[in-house]
Order: sequence, then C-alpha cells, then structure tokens
Amino acid sequence: MNFISTTDLRTQSSQLVNSLKQGKKLSLVHRSRVIGEILPVKSNTKSFDVKKFREFTKTGKPQKSLSYQERDNLYRKHLEEKYGKDLS
Repeated sequence: MNFISTTDLRTQSSQLVNSLKQGKKLSLVHRSRVIGEILPVKSNTKSFDVKKFREFTKTGKPQKSLSYQERDNLYRKHLEEKYGKDLS
C-alpha cells in the first residue's frame, strides 16, 4: 500500500493526483501514525448529448416572465397555504 504524509500533500500534490487517476489507494500518515485513507472516486460523468438537447429546445416552451404583481400574488398565496390566512 502507498503512503503519503501530510507534508507531502502540499509538496507532491501532482503525484497524488496521478496515483488517484490510476486508481491507487493511499494511506495518509501524520506524525508517524496512519490517520486515514485517500481513495479515488468513481466518476459517473454524463456526456452531453447534442441530439437530445436540440430536441428539447424544439419542444420546450420558454417560461413567461412574471410581473412584480404576479410574483407578489404567488408568494402571498404560498405563505397563506403554509402559515394560514391570518398573516400581517
């Protein structure tokens, strides 16, 4: 198992990143004691699908912007539903 000290975290960060990209697990050492493990994260990156985005933009309708009065009415309605009618 690979070891890295807390000082090496600052000085050898590029080596740490490279070893994590390779899938290696590292033990973190502080004052001659192992205090933890540094594990690589399994990435679940989703790729951007241009075809789906184009279909969405064709079918999706833009939202109508609300006036100040409409926003105020919606907010007051929400407060009445949440707290009751007796609001001041």
